[in-house]
This record gives sequence, C-alpha cells and structure tokens, in this order.
Amino acid sequence: MRVFIHTGEVSGDLQGGLLTEALYRQAQQRGIQLEVVGIGGTRMQAAGAEILTDTVRLSAIGLLEAVPYYWQGLQLQKQVNEYLLENPPDLMVLLDYMGPNIAVGKFVRQTLPQVPIVYYIAPQQWVFSTRRNTQNVLDVSDKLLAIFPEEATYYERAGANTRWVGHPLVDIFAEPMTQAVARQELGMPEAGKVVTLLPASRQQELVYIMPAMFEAAARIQAELPGTKFLIPVSLPDFKEEVAEAAETYGLNARLVDKADGRRAIAAADLVLNKSGTVNLEVALMRVPQVVVYRLSNLTAFVAKYIVRFTGKYVSPVNLMENKPIVPELLQWDATPEKISAAGLALLTDEAKRTTMIDAYEGMRRAMGEVGVGNRAANEILDMLP
Repeated sequence: MRVFIHTGEVSGDLQGGLLTEALYRQAQQRGIQLEVVGIGGTRMQAAGAEILTDTVRLSAIGLLEAVPYYWQGLQLQKQVNEYLLENPPDLMVLLDYMGPNIAVGKFVRQTLPQVPIVYYIAPQQWVFSTRRNTQNVLDVSDKLLAIFPEEATYYERAGANTRWVGHPLVDIFAEPMTQAVARQELGMPEAGKVVTLLPASRQQELVYIMPAMFEAAARIQAELPGTKFLIPVSLPDFKEEVAEAAETYGLNARLVDKADGRRAIAAADLVLNKSGTVNLEVALMRVPQVVVYRLSNLTAFVAKYIVRFTGKYVSPVNLMENKPIVPELLQWDATPEKISAAGLALLTDEAKRTTMIDAYEGMRRAMGEVGVGNRAANEILDMLP
C-alpha cells in the first residue's frame, strides 16, 4: 500500500515526519506493507518517506511575498501531477500547505477519483473564514483530521467528515527539557538572562520580521546588560544573513544549529518569535514569549481592507483556547519599541511570567492526550481500500 503525503514549509515537514513515523508504526502493528512517498523535507525523509522534492524552502505568505516562488510552484505542481498519474497512490494525505494542497487535491479528484483523500491539519478557516475556501477544503477531503477543538467544530458544522485527533506536538513534549539541562547541554552557565530569538522560517521573514526583532533585542540588551541571545537557524541558507544581522545590531548572540533549536528554547528566560507552530513548542516548554509578525504593507492592506480579515488572534497558542495567552504584536504594532517593552515586562515582572505559564496549562489540556500521531495514523490507515 502506498500513501502519498503532500506538504511544505518547515512546520509541514515537522508534522509530516511525525506522521510518517506513526504510519509505519501502526501499519506494522496491523500487518500492512506500507510505502510512504511525498513532497516535504529532511524530517520526513529521516522518518522513512521517499521524498520527490524538498518543499521546505518554497514558502511564502502574501501577494508580493509569493511572486518569487510562483514559477517554481507551477513546475512542482506539474511534477507531482505527472508522478501521481504514473504512480497512483492508494491514499493521499494533504497536510497543511493550503494553496498547493487545494490544487493537487482538485487534480486527484478529477483524474484519480478512486483515491481517497485525508486532509490533516486543514487551513484555519475557523479563524478567517471565507465560504469559498471552506468549500474548497470540503471538496478535496474524504476525511478531515483536526488538531484544534475549534477547527473540528467548524469543519464538522460545514459538513466535513471530521475527527479531532489532538495536536501532534503533544507527543513530542510529554516531558519537556528543563532549563538547567538545556543550558548544560549547550555549554552555558546556569545563571544569567537568556533570550532566544526565532525570527524566520521563510525568506520573507528575514526581511519583514528580523530587523524589528533584532533591534528590540538590542534595546533589551541595553536595559539588561549581560543578557545573552540564542538564535536557532531554521534553514542553512539563512545562517550568513542572520549572523550579519546579529553583528549589525551588536547583539551578544550565539547562533545554534537547527538540531539544537529546542534546547535553545528550553534554555531561555524569554523567547521572541514569529507567529507559527513554534509558539506552541515554546508554550509546551513553559517559556514566556512574545509573538511577532509582519508582512509587506500591501499584503497587510489587502488582508485588512479587501479580504477583511477579522480574526482576533494569529498565534496558535491563543487560537487553542481563543483567548490572549501570549502578546501578539502584528504588522504596524510590531515595532522595536513595543516588542522590547513586552519582552522586558516578561523578563522583569515575575507575576506576568507566572500568569502566562499558568495559562499554558489550559492550552496544553486543549491540545488533547498523548498518542496523537497514532490516532491520526490509524484514522488514515482505516481509509485504505
């Protein structure tokens, strides 16, 4: 039996890797001879998937931001479509990655109607609902596996065959690393303030987010001399640009490899990070955080005044319970002054730190019980012909 997983971006590769491991594990228990093929990245490949092409770098959010990847995206879609026609899978998994997934899902529906499709981690239409996009998801999904409670409720009401399985990160962080252990493994002193900076997993974020975040870090350093900064580099291509920026802003910083990214989070007293899945990782490690996001002004204008985005939150930490657990500084509010002020408050006010960490507990409960990967894998294997 062959399962094809179609995903992209750093977070999609992470979730795809976890799913691939779980699929092989559960298939073995059921006595199913399974082959996992797809597009994704190194995490999926390490888990045993055959990767046709790496899509981690083909990632952008917004109008102008997506232009450089348009031609590559078309070429990739053509490559995937040709592969699917020549090698029809027994089942298709669409994982996150909304635009490309809707396109390939429609192609499979039209040309390979016998192939069942499972959408795992569907677009967040329950946050910024447009009926057209919701219908697109329904049209390409025989089963939808939801990771947020609100997501499950929304899609179920819309008519999808929905199962809530919980969030896959729960399986990874059942017993998170302590700060003392993380600092020891990174060769750092146990004492002293440490701030971890997570500005980018996409090229555009180096342009729109990193400068404001690094200037905010410089302001924190000026207020709290001796503060050390850790900067995990999500992609090797980013390393030189990130290192130059840290030097430009005069940060007492150390770049760490992707493999030590979670140690860098656990070692921190505070994390400044861009909005995304990583916010949940920070919360599950019980580290206070400030969430930042910026796009081009044109994209932000379109989102606000034309698309009329009205969601209250963008960080998955706040979305999990639909309440403000972590501060979000978005677009015009994502200034060095506001970022540094929010960060300094969490570094110096123990009551604020405690309030946030306590609120993480409710978020954690809303993410479901350990065993998410196995539940998702079994739901998928149940769909095999």
